[in-house]
Amino acid sequence: MTRFNSKKNKLSFLFLFGLGAFLLPAASIFAAANGGETSHGINIQSIVFVITVIVVIAAVVLIGFSIYRMIRLKRTRKVLYTLLSLVLVLLVVFNIAVNNFSLLINTALSSSQMDDAKVEQTKDEARALTEELESEGIVLLENKNNSLPVEKGNINVFGYTSRSVVYGGSGAGGGAEENNIDLQQGLSNTGFNVNEELTEFYDDRFVPREEIDIHALNGGDFNIHEPAVSEYSDALMESAKSFSDTALVVFSRNSGEGADITKDMKDLIGGTEGKHYLELADNEEAMLEMVKENFDNVVVLINSSYPMELGFLDDEAIDAALWVGGPGSSGFNAVGDVLSGEVNPSGRLVDTYAYDLTSAPSYYNIGEFPYENSDFEYGDDTWHYKYIDYAEGIYVGYRYYETRYVDNQTGEMDEEAYNETVQYPFGYGLSYTDFQQEIIDYSFNDDQITLDVEVTNDGEVSGKDVVQAYYTAPYTVGGIEKSHVVLAGFDKTNELAPGDSEIVTIEFSVEDMASYDYEEQKSYVLEEGDYQIKLMNNSHDVIDSETYEVPSTIVYNEDNQRDSDQVVATNRFDDALGDVTYLSRADWEGTMPTEIAQPKEASQELLDALADFTVEVEDNEEPIVKEDHGLSLYDMKGLDYEDPKWDQLLEQLSVKDMENLITHGGFQTPAINSVKKPATIDSDGPAGINHLVSQAHGNQYTSEVVVASTWNTELVERMGKSLAEEAKASGITGLYLPGVNIHRSPFGGRNFEYYSEDSFLSGKIGASLSKGAMDNGSYVFMKHFAMYDMETKRYEFPTGAATWSNEQSMREIFFKPFEMAVKEVGITGIMSSYNRIGPTWVGESKELLTDVLRDEWGFRGTVITDYFKPQYMNVDQGLAAGNDLVLYLLPTELKSETTDTDWGQQNMRKASHNILYTVANSHAFDVAQTKVPNWIYLLIGIDAVLLLLLTLGYMKVTNSKKIMRKKGMIKSEKVSSN
Repeated sequence: MTRFNSKKNKLSFLFLFGLGAFLLPAASIFAAANGGETSHGINIQSIVFVITVIVVIAAVVLIGFSIYRMIRLKRTRKVLYTLLSLVLVLLVVFNIAVNNFSLLINTALSSSQMDDAKVEQTKDEARALTEELESEGIVLLENKNNSLPVEKGNINVFGYTSRSVVYGGSGAGGGAEENNIDLQQGLSNTGFNVNEELTEFYDDRFVPREEIDIHALNGGDFNIHEPAVSEYSDALMESAKSFSDTALVVFSRNSGEGADITKDMKDLIGGTEGKHYLELADNEEAMLEMVKENFDNVVVLINSSYPMELGFLDDEAIDAALWVGGPGSSGFNAVGDVLSGEVNPSGRLVDTYAYDLTSAPSYYNIGEFPYENSDFEYGDDTWHYKYIDYAEGIYVGYRYYETRYVDNQTGEMDEEAYNETVQYPFGYGLSYTDFQQEIIDYSFNDDQITLDVEVTNDGEVSGKDVVQAYYTAPYTVGGIEKSHVVLAGFDKTNELAPGDSEIVTIEFSVEDMASYDYEEQKSYVLEEGDYQIKLMNNSHDVIDSETYEVPSTIVYNEDNQRDSDQVVATNRFDDALGDVTYLSRADWEGTMPTEIAQPKEASQELLDALADFTVEVEDNEEPIVKEDHGLSLYDMKGLDYEDPKWDQLLEQLSVKDMENLITHGGFQTPAINSVKKPATIDSDGPAGINHLVSQAHGNQYTSEVVVASTWNTELVERMGKSLAEEAKASGITGLYLPGVNIHRSPFGGRNFEYYSEDSFLSGKIGASLSKGAMDNGSYVFMKHFAMYDMETKRYEFPTGAATWSNEQSMREIFFKPFEMAVKEVGITGIMSSYNRIGPTWVGESKELLTDVLRDEWGFRGTVITDYFKPQYMNVDQGLAAGNDLVLYLLPTELKSETTDTDWGQQNMRKASHNILYTVANSHAFDVAQTKVPNWIYLLIGIDAVLLLLLTLGYMKVTNSKKIMRKKGMIKSEKVSSN
C-alpha cells in the first residue's frame, strides 16, 4: 500500500513559498546595492535578472516537485495539470521578457519617480524664460507711419489660425501644448480686450489638426481651414468695426518631423492647385482684403517658423507686421507686450524672405528622388534607394541672394533686380526707436580682427539693437566659389535708454575668412587681396566698413594648418562629389538648376556600395586586457580624456559589459557594476524635454528659429541652463539637442527645430545653448551630423538617402555649426544622421566621425545614432568608424566579427571610453536612481503570488482522492484496533 509523507509535503510547500515570499525581495535589495555603493544608483538590469533567475529556479523546482508527487501517487488530473504548467511557462516567459526589456520598462515608468514639486518649479521658471525668449525674438517686419505700438484696449483678431496657433512643431522637437497660453489669452494677460464674437466665430468652425503619430511621423497638417468671406455676416463685421478700428490678422504655418512642406496644395483642404503651403491660400487672401477694406489699422501677425511669401505686406493698407515664429508655452504674452510697446522688438530674421520662395536654388532638389533601377524587397513592400543633390553648393540662403546680383568685375550690386527678388534680407528687423552704429576702433594682426562699434539710441524709447559684422572676400571668376558677404560676428546690446550708448566689440579670426578649395589645394585657402570688413544692418545694408589686406595667398596645408585644427583639414569626401553640376557665380545661367530632379539609374558600383553590409575586420589589433583596478566612474570625473587612469578603468569592463553599454542606447544608458556607472535617462528635444517613451514632458520653449532670432547668446545660454535644471528635476541626464542643421530650403519640414540658414549663426547659438546645459550637468547630443536637411519620406524609406555634395559646401555650410560647438565649448555628444554622404551611411563614415570630427576638430565624447534603422545601418562597421551608441528601444545585436575578435573588442573599448567619458562629466551621479522603483515591487508581488497559487494548484491536482480515501481507511482501522 502506498503511503504519503505529509511532513515532506509541508516542507516542500514551505520551501517554494520561501522562494516566492523571501528570496525575491531579498534579491532586489541585494541587486539594488550596485556593488555596495548606492550613491552610484541601482542597477535595474541586475535586479530584474536576479528576479528572473529565481523565478526560473522556482519553476524548475515546482515542476520537479509535481513530477515527484505524480510518481509517488501514480495519478494526477491531467487537464488541470496541463493548464497549471502552461501558466507556469507563461510566468517564466513573462519574466524573461521583462528581463530583456527592463531598461525600456524602467525608462517608460521613470516619470512616476520624479519629484513633482521640483518639476513644476523648474517648469514655471522655464515658462518665464520662454516669454523672455519670445520678447527678444519677435521681429518687427513693417511699421508704416509708426502704427505700432497700439494702445491697450479693444482689439479684433481675425484669421482662423488665431484659434489654431502654432506653438512649435511636431516630432522630437515638439512638446506638450495643453497648458500653453494661446493668442487671445496672451493679449488679455497684457491688457487687451479681445472681440469674443470673432473668437466664437472661429471656435464654431474649429477643426483639430491631424495628430502626428510619433512612431510614424509624417510632418505637418497642411490643410487650410480659413472660412470663406461669405461666412462673415454683415452683423459680425459691423459689430467688429464698432468694437475697435484695429484688426490683428493672423497667418500660421506648421510642419514637423517626417515630411517636408508641400509644394502644391491642390489635394488639400483650402488649397489651390499651383500654390504651395508657404503662400496665402485664396480664402486667406480674400479675408485679408475684407479686413483692409473695413479697418483703419491693420496689423499682420506671422505665426510661422518657416519663411512665407509676404509680398502682400507691401500694401499700404497694411500698417504693420510682426513675425512671432513658434512662441512656445508662454510666448504669446510677449506678443501682447510688443503690440502695446511694453517691450520694444529687437529680433532679427535668421532667413532670407524672398518674394518667390521657388527662386532659391535648392528648390528643385528637395523631395523624393529615387534610383529607379534599385528595387529591393523589405517586409511586404518593394523599396528603392534614393538620392539628393546639393547642387546649389555654398549658395544657401543669403549667400545666394546677396551674390546673385553682384557684378563679378566691379563688385556692384544690381539693386533693382535684388529688390524685386528679396523682400526682407537675412538679419533684418525694425525697432520702435532709432539706433546709430559706428565703427570707432578697428584693429588687426595676423591672427585676429577686432571691431569696436558704438551703438547709440537716437530715438524716444528704450530698446536693444543687434550689431552684425560681415566680410567680403576677393573673388576671381572661375576660382574658388565665394559668397559676396559672410556673417563673421554679432552681438546684442543691453537695454539702451534714449540717448544712451554702448560699445560692442566684435572679434573673429583671420583664418575664419579662408575658403575651402576642394579642387586645387584640397585645403582651406586665404586668397590674396583686400577683404572688406563690414558693419551692416543686415546681410544687404552696409553701415560702415574697413579693409584687411592679405598680401599673398595663404594655404592652410600640412606645413601651415589652421590654429583651430588638431590636424590639417584636407579632402575626405571625394567619393561624395557625384555627377552633379554645382552652382557657380561665374556662370549663374549655365549652372542654376531649372527643373525638379528626376528618377535616375545608379551604376552597378553604386548599387553594390549602397547595399554593402560587410564588416571589414582588421587582424593587427592587440587583445584587450581585463583587470580589476578598483576604480569607479566617479573617480574619472573631470579627468582629461587622455588621462592614463582611463585605460585602467576600461580594463575593468568585460566584453559583455561593453556590449551592454553600446547596444542599450535608446533614451538611456545602462548601469555597469564593474565600474560603478549609474544608469542614465536621455530625452528629446530641442524645444524642451519631450520624452517619447515616458510621460516626462517639460516646458515647451519657443521654436529654435525664435531662439536664433534673439541674436542673444547670453540669453540662449540661460535657456541651456534652464533645460538642464528641468532635466535634473525629472531624473534626466542626456538631451538630444540642439538641432543645428541648416535651413537649406524654406520647405524643409523640420526647419522649426533648426536655427537658421546661416552656419555661423547656427553654430554660435547652438554652442551657447550647449554650454548652458553642460555647465548645469546635462550632456547634449547635437544633431544631426551631417548633411541632414530634408524630411521627405524619411521614415517610409528604410534606405538612407545618398547625399551628393562638394566638400566646400560641406565644410563651410553644413559641418560648420558642429565644428564651432566642438572647438568653442567642447560638446561631448553628437547624433549621427539618417542619410548617407555619397554612398556611405554617415554612422559608418570614418572620414566624418574620426578623420574630421575627432582628429581634425578634437571632439572627445559620444556619437549616437539617430533612431536605429536595421535595413541599412551597419552598427559593427559604425563602431569602427566612430559611432559609439545605438539609439533603439530594443538592444541591438553586435556580430561575432565585433564581439569575438581583437579588432572588434578594441572598437568596443574605444566606444565604451567615449560613452563613459560623456557620462562621467555630467550630473548623472546626482540623479542616479537609488530607490527600487514601485514597478519592481509589483513584479515581485506578481511572481510571489503566482508561485504560491501554482504551488497550491500543483498540490491539489497531484493529490489523488482515491489514495486519500485509502489513507483515511488505514487511519480508521488503526483507531479501531486501538
